[in-house]
Amino acid sequence: MVEKGLPKLDKKAFSVVSLRGPDPDRAYWQEKTARERFAAVELSRQMVYGYDRATSRLQRFLEIAELQRR
Repeated sequence: MVEKGLPKLDKKAFSVVSLRGPDPDRAYWQEKTARERFAAVELSRQMVYGYDRATSRLQRFLEIAELQRR
C-alpha cells in the first residue's frame, strides 16, 4: 500500500560502494540543514513503514511494580 503523496520505494534497487574511498553522498548531505536532513529521514521512514496518524505518536504506558517489604 502506497500512501498518497509519498514516492514509491524501489526495494530492488541497491548500489555497492567502497568503504575506503570518499563518500559521494557526504558532501551533499553536509550542505543540507539539520531540518532538511531530518525531513529526509522521516520521508524514508514513512516510505518503509507507512504513515498512520493513529499510531504515529509515542505510546503511553504504565507499569506497576510491587516492592517487597524488608
